[in-house]
Amino acid sequence: MSSSSDKKPVIGISGGDLNGIGIEIILKTLSDNRILDICTPVLFGNNKAVNFYRKGLPDANINFFYIKELNRPNPKQVNLYSCWEEEVNINPGILNDIGGKYAVISLTAAAQALKDNLIDGLVTAPIHKANTQSEHFNFTGHTPYLKNLYGAADVAMFMIAENMRVALVTEHVPVQDVAKHTTREKIVSKLQIINNSLKRDFNINKPRIAVLGLNPHAGDDGLIGKEEEEIIKPAIKDAKQKDIFCFGPYPADAFFARGHYQKFDAVLAMYHDQGLIPFKSLALGEGVNYTAGLPGVRTSPDHGVAFDIAGSGKADESSFREAIFKCVDIIQGRYEYDEQHKNPLDKKSAVVNANMVDERISELPE
Repeated sequence: MSSSSDKKPVIGISGGDLNGIGIEIILKTLSDNRILDICTPVLFGNNKAVNFYRKGLPDANINFFYIKELNRPNPKQVNLYSCWEEEVNINPGILNDIGGKYAVISLTAAAQALKDNLIDGLVTAPIHKANTQSEHFNFTGHTPYLKNLYGAADVAMFMIAENMRVALVTEHVPVQDVAKHTTREKIVSKLQIINNSLKRDFNINKPRIAVLGLNPHAGDDGLIGKEEEEIIKPAIKDAKQKDIFCFGPYPADAFFARGHYQKFDAVLAMYHDQGLIPFKSLALGEGVNYTAGLPGVRTSPDHGVAFDIAGSGKADESSFREAIFKCVDIIQGRYEYDEQHKNPLDKKSAVVNANMVDERISELPE
């Protein structure tokens, strides 16, 4: 599958937990046919599961095109690729093994299609860690699964919004274990991934990256923990020697409270809540989770399965819609970057095409 300048990218969509809000937000997003102006969607799921949720959404007027071969999607319709045929009992709002089993079936089919270049990008609906674990799927979420699937040395969980980008050194790690997982090598690896992503995926020529400290007041020169002096500062020095413009470590509280994040193209936080609490509090627009460092492009909304409102028709699809936009943007950004670096003298077509994508996206509803 090619994401060349004259073709719309094919975007695969995994359905998420069958009992969560995944299919609902997918249907709401795809109900606006203008999404077909920027991409060709392929939902990896099941017709009966889709119809179950469509009955509760009278405004979800979608005509699916059923495909059996992934290399022949219909660019004028929303495509549905069936991942299973058997009857499945759906119970909105209930955490059970069925919801997890079919979430994994949808995800693994879509992710393999991405790896095999049968689709250009992947947008994943939320799954739940508690019911997806098995001997065949022993991962704490999408990010480690995709890292393993590709055999990538490392990837970065990269949260993206209009006004900020935040990546994490450690992800789903208990707080008591964060310090031992915060290593000099891991920080440098994340900085390299972020730096490369900002250049290739977002077309930022000389990205500036802020690095947060681990301890309160960034360790206060070693008075409150030694990690900043012994690990983080040496890692920043190592990264600078690799021509990465990174700075810090900064105390996390003051850094966000005083708006310093606005001076940087990305922020590297040491652990999950250190990065995601300010991101979800301060980000403008709808946040998107992007897995940086993969050969393929994968995004997702920045929320979970929301069992408390599943099946009620109340789920907000804004973040999922933005995840599709960002997926298309990054695919286009990579194409433009690769074209420029393949032949630096021939930049015009890539720039023109990028402007066309921006115009199409701007026409869609907020």
